Amino acid sequence: MATNKFQAGAGQTASSAASSDMLRSTAPRTMGAQASSQPAKATAANAQTRATRHRSIRQRVAFAFGNLGQAAFYNAMSTFFMTYVTTALFARTDKAVAARMIALITGLVVAIRIAEIFLDPILGNIVDNTRTKWGRFRVWQFIGGIVPSVLLVVVFTGLFGLVNVNTTWFITLFIVTFILLDVFYSARDISYWGMIPALSSDSHERSVYTSLGTLTGSLGYNGITVVVIPIVSYFTFKFTGEQGEGQPGWTAFAIIVALLGLITAWTVAFGTRESSSELRKQDSHCGPLDAFKAIAHNDQLLWTALSYLLYAIANVATTGVLFYQFTYVLGMPQRFAIAGVIPVITGLVTTPLYPLLNRVIPRRWLFAGGMGLMILGYALFIAAPRNLPVVLAALILFYLPAQTIQMTAILTMTDSIEYGQLKTGQRNEAVTLSVRPMLDKIAGAFSNGIVGFVAVAAGMVGSASAADMTSANIHTFTTWAYIVPSAGIVLSLIVFLLTVRIDEKRHAQIVRELETQLADSANTER
Repeated sequence: MATNKFQAGAGQTASSAASSDMLRSTAPRTMGAQASSQPAKATAANAQTRATRHRSIRQRVAFAFGNLGQAAFYNAMSTFFMTYVTTALFARTDKAVAARMIALITGLVVAIRIAEIFLDPILGNIVDNTRTKWGRFRVWQFIGGIVPSVLLVVVFTGLFGLVNVNTTWFITLFIVTFILLDVFYSARDISYWGMIPALSSDSHERSVYTSLGTLTGSLGYNGITVVVIPIVSYFTFKFTGEQGEGQPGWTAFAIIVALLGLITAWTVAFGTRESSSELRKQDSHCGPLDAFKAIAHNDQLLWTALSYLLYAIANVATTGVLFYQFTYVLGMPQRFAIAGVIPVITGLVTTPLYPLLNRVIPRRWLFAGGMGLMILGYALFIAAPRNLPVVLAALILFYLPAQTIQMTAILTMTDSIEYGQLKTGQRNEAVTLSVRPMLDKIAGAFSNGIVGFVAVAAGMVGSASAADMTSANIHTFTTWAYIVPSAGIVLSLIVFLLTVRIDEKRHAQIVRELETQLADSANTER
């Protein structure tokens, strides 16, 4: 046994020596392999960085493309639906009856939209509490692409001609259809803008997404203004052989807008991904009533919302009647496309510059400067509404700051998410950002009401032309299209400068405080 032990020990010693020799002989090769692996790791890291950058670019493009169709859809629904109602829907009806029906539909649309403003925070709460493998927001982009598109076509057909058969049934079914259209469009809009804080917690990165979405939104919203008359006129002539803007043309227009809305919504649904961060892990699982409490307790959100509401009402009231400005005041309906070309060009110029300007100019001063330009534009509208060069100059001043003003308001509301989270301990992304679509809905309701009122009060309905307009007609139009809205712009600026305190620096400080709180909480739990 001793021999065996010795042999075993000798064998182990020999083995150890051999192992040592092997280690010494292979050490240079191992070090060389490690050294050679470093460039490979660097290459892999660079490849991963490039892949991440490409995914980020694709996601930005997908997100931006979504608002192209969404904004076109909104303009068709909030502006040109009333144009369709006042010019084509009751074309086969007696003028007096048509005036009563236009007034009725105008009142219904305003009432429906005002009533539904209380639904938007509930929709935001539903989105916040959505749990699917797609995340919270993308599923609503998928649904919001289908349902509103179908219903938009329905309302632009006069409920498939029911308006010419039975007006009682038409009004009854119109109410139901319009409510559903508004609700599902709101769910899409809320989920779209609600995605921004889910994509990044950095204020500058959020400004990039907001800038891209606003840019394409400007193209979609104003692009519809450019093409609406050519599309409607072309299809009216194609199907009826008549000149003008008739029912077949408006139906074709609605189908085109609906398809665009569907495609762009699904681009967002399939082309974006939500990020995961410690801030977003502090989810809010509140009920519908808590959604209203979250809004009520966020004072910075409420002040920003009031300022934006005053601006939005003024903005849509004016843009909603520009068709009448060119058709009945200037007597140049063929020049109406200019009202769409100007904001497209100004949007292309100003929107991409916003993130760059915001690096050196605080948002509050970008907002104030933009409001000043709009006020100058209104002054020109009021001074010479029948002078085309003056009107064009007014349009440039009116539209040049529009995207800057809207992006400032949207970003301030977005940053108020972390403000509310710090203040209440609850994170409400979609609920907070449901406020902006809610405000747009209120503004759209006022726009519909103003357009319908102006069309009837100023005699701009049916077969009337610019030659039929009296000084009293023009005065009525100017008052509601320019004088009243300009007062809203002034009030909006005053509210923003006196009450809104959250800015880029304050938001960065809030994020740091939240991260510290969450880290301390995690350490305490350990």
